[in-house]
Amino acid sequence: MILSACGLVCSDCEFFGSTCNGCHAVKGQTFWAKEHIPSKTCPLYDCSVNNRKYKDCGDCAELPCAMFREMKDPGSTDEQHLKGLTDRVARLKQPAG
Repeated sequence: MILSACGLVCSDCEFFGSTCNGCHAVKGQTFWAKEHIPSKTCPLYDCSVNNRKYKDCGDCAELPCAMFREMKDPGSTDEQHLKGLTDRVARLKQPAG
């Protein structure tokens, strides 16, 4: 399983291997960030990996922070978003190995 910095499962994504190789492989400059974010880098990757030098958001004591909670896939319902947040935090906090 390949995880993004925010706990999404990159290897389960329909774009993995074609449009994107995972946020760590592209240093946070995912295809969607390039299209929608002025800095061209995912803000969660930028915060956790670039700025704080963490492996991912799971290393941060503030998880889930406001930015983490507020970044929502526009195609998901509020219920799907809340379930996704819970799942992502659980993945990021589980022990390695």
